[in-house]
Amino acid sequence: MLHTFVALVQDKPGVLTRVASLFRRLNINIVSLTVGESERTDVSRMTIVCEAPDHAAHRIRASLYKLEITVDVDEVGRADAVIRELCLVKVAAGPSHPLGQHSRSQIFELANVFRARVVDLAPESIMLEMTGSSSKIEGLIQVITESGYTILEVSRTGRMAMRRGHHTSRVLKALGTPDPTDTNQPVVHETPDTGEVLPTEFPDID
Repeated sequence: MLHTFVALVQDKPGVLTRVASLFRRLNINIVSLTVGESERTDVSRMTIVCEAPDHAAHRIRASLYKLEITVDVDEVGRADAVIRELCLVKVAAGPSHPLGQHSRSQIFELANVFRARVVDLAPESIMLEMTGSSSKIEGLIQVITESGYTILEVSRTGRMAMRRGHHTSRVLKALGTPDPTDTNQPVVHETPDTGEVLPTEFPDID
């Protein structure tokens, strides 16, 4: 099954290599990996989608926590979250297409149905931009292909995810923000929806 992890990591050279090497050692395939800036200037946000058995989620989180560059890890796939993906699709269309200029109008109609935007119009192609769930993007690609059009290029960002609602105390601590509900109790890494509590130290993982 697919697991979606959001990891806050220190913004340092070599961090991406270390995370990728970790998954290689665990023999787990990364489906997509999105990295970008976070709310803090010294912390980057990684959204990692990997394919692994359900029971492997705890092992993955524990291994990520063992990296000293890791600030926090959250598996958002097990809680209410907003998950989106950005995709650019370049489709062959224009005067040289068998449908001629009519080919462009059909692409425009498909874009409206899927709420995609035309971001580039060239003599021989049209580029569409779409943001949505993976299934919606795959649906657009499938309809374009089944309509007889040739897709020249596809570029997808992979999943980006964020929990719905307010921050948990664990997230506030990772951001360095005081939690108004904190009663001076030590905060541990936890998964609120399952009640699972992770220790701060882990035995060696093969």
